[in-house]
Amino acid sequence: MAETRHRGRPASPGFAAGHIVALGSEPKPAVRREAGDPARESAALRAAITAAAAALAALAAGAAEDAADILGFQIALLDDDALSEPAFAAIETGTPADTAWRGALDNEIAGYLAADDEAFRARAADLADVRDRVLAQIGGGGSGDGDAAAVAPGSLIAAHDLPPSRFLSIDWRAGGAVLLSEGSRNSHVAMLARARGVPMIVGLDVDPSGMAGEALVDATRGELILDPAPETRAAFEAQRRAGETAAAQAASRAGEPAVTLDGVAVAVQINVAAPDELLALSPAICDGIGLVRTEFLFAGDALPDEETQYRVYRRLAEWASGKPVTIRTLDAGGDKPIAGLTAEGESNPFLGMRGIRLSLARPDVFRVQLRALARAARHGAVKVMLPMVTVPEELEAARSMLDAEVAALAAAGIMAARPPLGIMVEVPAAALAIERFDAAAFFSIGSNDLTQYVMAAGRDIAAVADLADPRNPAVLRLIRMVADHGRLTGREVSLCGDAGGDPEIVGELLSAGLRSVSVAPSALAAAKAAIGRVDLRNSSGAMEDR
Repeated sequence: MAETRHRGRPASPGFAAGHIVALGSEPKPAVRREAGDPARESAALRAAITAAAAALAALAAGAAEDAADILGFQIALLDDDALSEPAFAAIETGTPADTAWRGALDNEIAGYLAADDEAFRARAADLADVRDRVLAQIGGGGSGDGDAAAVAPGSLIAAHDLPPSRFLSIDWRAGGAVLLSEGSRNSHVAMLARARGVPMIVGLDVDPSGMAGEALVDATRGELILDPAPETRAAFEAQRRAGETAAAQAASRAGEPAVTLDGVAVAVQINVAAPDELLALSPAICDGIGLVRTEFLFAGDALPDEETQYRVYRRLAEWASGKPVTIRTLDAGGDKPIAGLTAEGESNPFLGMRGIRLSLARPDVFRVQLRALARAARHGAVKVMLPMVTVPEELEAARSMLDAEVAALAAAGIMAARPPLGIMVEVPAAALAIERFDAAAFFSIGSNDLTQYVMAAGRDIAAVADLADPRNPAVLRLIRMVADHGRLTGREVSLCGDAGGDPEIVGELLSAGLRSVSVAPSALAAAKAAIGRVDLRNSSGAMEDR
């Protein structure tokens, strides 16, 4: 067949070559149960849910910590009475267990897929996995893991979407890749793929059921080549070898300081979503932690108390061994809903009660976090960063609350320190009038939100993803405005969004005046290598550094 090329969105970078194996992402046709006694059907569904949860627990027991946490999320879904309640209600009306469960979960999945938030849509695959596992237990169909278990090592897996448990049932040690016509780079399976170095493309413009034969995968650019010509294979192999060599060279120098070709030092810190990410890392590889996302502490059924938060923040500060640790206060809302805390039913949650707005509206929760942060500040160079700040009054209110809590801790004889208080610059209003925020100790540009607000385009919405480009002159102009103001007033300006870890963008960020970025740990080596290739001698932003 003739060579064809297809494009999608990169979800986990890398190269792969091999033969495609198409997996059935849709549930198998149900084997209809006869309508029976509601009590017997309810018992059958409960037994199936218990068995499915036990199977996931067994899989989690032998999995790495990140995978175990994701499987734990699915187990929690099965334990949630609210999820199964509609199914049991349908059974009481005479509906068989399998039909009732399928109907309830299909409705729930449809609601997730229709959500505005990409994070909600990304969890649909977990719900589909839970649905199919229970159906398999009660003899009502379901995809299960049978086809995944039979996949030959090194295969290129094609599907509409791929649940985490099916990804984990495949042996990736010999290579391979994931090719999805749907899916999300924010999904659990994408996180697993990135952690394991498995190339992955989502949103491909081709039906996976029609994929077969040999293929080449460039998941760095999001390109799939089917039935490649000999000359294409040769060019691809050369590109792959060059990429692997560059990655190895970058990794070997990851512990060295980042310096441009013309001698300008750039601080490179890391973003941390949970303390366990630091287990295999040394603070020597980076210049500190530029962003700690504290949302993970609020993901359970109950809000974390002061002592729980303090222990986590202290652990982060001690790991850094004197290097700065910038901890962002709770950034709930938008694509990070928290049950019992964030508002439900907002027509546009990205423009609603999120970030500092929500924290100030819930001082009972915010004050607990500020107290824990002040206590942890005794154990290292802790800095506190406020998200989604739009007007100076928000910064002032937070500053007053922090000062009050530090004073209260001192009055109670509890050791604490007053950490520097800075803001994220991610709302265009703050960037355009940055001089209004001189009460902030530092600025950190959130390139993800700043870009989507400036461009009016969500980067995870396929139809407008190309517009959400941080290299757009409007975005870069705002970054330069903030960097220039920071340099004139002596305030540190960093950038902690995805753009900082993109080698193709780093040069433009440095030319805009940035001298500090914070990136995902996995992007640290590549970011430092990219900085080393930048020559700022002809950049106006570099002259003030000399």
